[in-house]
Amino acid sequence: MDQLPSWLLTQAAAHAHRLVGDGFAEVGARGYHYRLLESLIADGPASQAALGRRTGIHLSDLVGALNELEEDGYVARSPDPGDRRRNVITVTETGQERSRDLAERAAAIQDELLAPLSAGEREQLAALLRKVLTGASRRTQRV
Repeated sequence: MDQLPSWLLTQAAAHAHRLVGDGFAEVGARGYHYRLLESLIADGPASQAALGRRTGIHLSDLVGALNELEEDGYVARSPDPGDRRRNVITVTETGQERSRDLAERAAAIQDELLAPLSAGEREQLAALLRKVLTGASRRTQRV
């Protein structure tokens, strides 16, 4: 069984998920927080629906994560001038600082996860995983 790439990927993903969850929990954050802040910084303000599509976070999880970020002052909601029925989410200056802190934590988590690999092996692993995911995405789009 431990020769099957799918099994190995599943086990590695579970280990990575634990490390990320524990690492962010130490500073009162979740992976969704980092993903949302990074998306808002990189791609700008967005509606909740657009943020869900951009980040791949399901709406039921997205709303809770945004509520947490808003409570802590990391994001702000304001009415969309083009459609008053929806809100636009923007990152605050405090949210930008939080994102930088979480980026440092994420890098440390990656170092812990990939400690057994050399720098070249890390790059190779990331390239191979991107290739697998690109292939999966193309197959899904054809269906």
